[in-house]
Amino acid sequence: MRVCLKLSGQRLHLLRVVLFCFIAIPFERLPAQAPWTPVGPAGGDARALAAVSAQPNHLYLGSLDSWIYESLDYGASWHRLAKLDLADNLVLDSIVVDSANAATIYVGAWKLGQPGGGLWISHDGGKHWDAVDALRGQSIRALAQAPSNLRVLFAGTLEGVFRSNDAGLSWTLISPAGSREIHEVESLAVDPNDPDTLYAGTWHLPWKTTDGGRSWKNIKQGLIEDSDVFSIIVDPADTHTIFLSACSGIYKSVNGGERFHRIAGIPSTARRARVLMQDPRNRQIVYAGTTEGLYKTVDGGKTFTGMTGPNVIVNDVFVDPADSNHVLLATDRGGVLASRDAGKSFAASNQGFSERTVDALLVDRGNSARVFAGVVNDKTYGGVFVSTNGGADWSQIDEGLDGRDVYALAQGPDGTVVAGTSRGIFALADNLAPGDPPQWVPKNTIGKAADKADPETPVGNRIKLAKKTNAPTPELKGLVNAIDVSGDTWLASSSIGLLTSNDHGASWQVGMVENSADYISVAAYGATLVGARSDGLVLSNDAGSTWKLMAVPMTLTRIHRIAFSPDGTLWLAGREGVYFTQDQGKRWMWLERMPFRDVDDLYYDAGLGNVLVSSRATDWIYAIDPKALTWKWWRTGYRNGLVRAAGGRLVVASLDNGVLVGPNAGGVETGHK
Repeated sequence: MRVCLKLSGQRLHLLRVVLFCFIAIPFERLPAQAPWTPVGPAGGDARALAAVSAQPNHLYLGSLDSWIYESLDYGASWHRLAKLDLADNLVLDSIVVDSANAATIYVGAWKLGQPGGGLWISHDGGKHWDAVDALRGQSIRALAQAPSNLRVLFAGTLEGVFRSNDAGLSWTLISPAGSREIHEVESLAVDPNDPDTLYAGTWHLPWKTTDGGRSWKNIKQGLIEDSDVFSIIVDPADTHTIFLSACSGIYKSVNGGERFHRIAGIPSTARRARVLMQDPRNRQIVYAGTTEGLYKTVDGGKTFTGMTGPNVIVNDVFVDPADSNHVLLATDRGGVLASRDAGKSFAASNQGFSERTVDALLVDRGNSARVFAGVVNDKTYGGVFVSTNGGADWSQIDEGLDGRDVYALAQGPDGTVVAGTSRGIFALADNLAPGDPPQWVPKNTIGKAADKADPETPVGNRIKLAKKTNAPTPELKGLVNAIDVSGDTWLASSSIGLLTSNDHGASWQVGMVENSADYISVAAYGATLVGARSDGLVLSNDAGSTWKLMAVPMTLTRIHRIAFSPDGTLWLAGREGVYFTQDQGKRWMWLERMPFRDVDDLYYDAGLGNVLVSSRATDWIYAIDPKALTWKWWRTGYRNGLVRAAGGRLVVASLDNGVLVGPNAGGVETGHK
């Protein structure tokens, strides 16, 4: 392939981008490895809570990514019990502990973002699990055990209502097959005295059967039409009293569902009550977990009072049957929240529970025990977390970030920590008074746009260079997804373009590169700067004053990440694997025999002297010796995002489970020339 470009006034003739190096390195068998440990930051999305009957200290917790957790101390701390399936997107929304045999646990699941799910059963307290063939592939949204006959179970799925009469061994669809009404079942409640009387809440109103499913009645009197029914509870002391939550509010019936009336006191913005929970010691007390906080009634539903702020999204509520003051919430972002005063106040109770999406990871170059993690999707529960002991403990540093997602973390030569966020660039302040909490300060002033670009630069094969413009942008408010502050010139990619700063972030200049908002990775080596789009690279040899197109490997179809090693070699991670160039793209080398392709992250670690790589599609990570072109590998057991080294150990930002700490980075060498 011939590429003839006119770049910055000079013509590059006959630049042939070919594969120059096939490194034939055998792929050897990997010996047994020490396990990788999720260490935090604690918190994330918690979905469902369930306790062992008569043992409120023994609890189970469902997650969004196929993991079930266990607590033996009333929810004060958690540990991972089991992953129910190889899939990473099972939402464990329904947990039932057999009231007759605590060793038997039922978990109903559905798949996030796609059809599917199923029922899993353990008969040994969660050590081993079996998927139930009869419900394989069913998206289970509700699960209930009949209190009067513990062998009877019900499952609500997108297809309808299923019943088991033999403790989950076999299942029968009891709602009409192919029904246009009784499907997409979100909630179930069984009459405490009659296993044939069942309430089913769908995405379009509730239904009731009193004969085990042979006939069904729509119980919608008093409800706003087409209400999604999220939760139903039957008062065990008075089975004619029914509470129901829907997208239109909370309702109560005193005649077994013949007619409902809507309860006042819940703000319209908080009407999506995902769960209702009755206090087992005081039936007049009912908690309503909504998408905008927890509400509570102490008078049987006549009035409701808000117990938390509206930022709390409640998925489940547990009230300790031995101590009604002890209340647990399973929440989005905040994980588990615990109250010891009947809901008047809550505190995080997430030790051992880590379901964070970590998109940025930084190890302090002066102190390898100090690790920073930037998270996304967690708003006020997110921002940046720091550990000063290698991940054993974490503290949140969010002052100044105002709930922003954090996509990039970098450290300057003077130790300054800089964050690229969903809305701008921030630096960790170093001039605070003793005792002041850590604080982020904005670095978002945009100066005059660069004006040294060549307006006559023609179109290249992949990237067009922009025409000269002097339009100023006063402040950076957009997303910053990559940043390099390793040298005198800072470089960042943002939603308004490639940015450079020569005054440590006090002001930024917008680089003159057209479509620069599409850049996803940046790298700096002194005055040499490189910006990467998914389909091309641009290069500056004068600290960003001018830019030119840089050739990419002919075999490459998508770029994910770039990084420099200390000798000026530029490394590239892409869909086809790992490449590197020592002459600014005139020749590219490809590590053809790397055991995996589609490399997402690539980082040079000065302490190890290795290039660390990972792929979101696998649980393997690699450390490449850039001189010998050999590598070592490790398997984490989790989906990997970023990989870094902290002293003698590797740390990984997983896609769903926070930060992982691995065995000693020495590892086992598995690739050689």
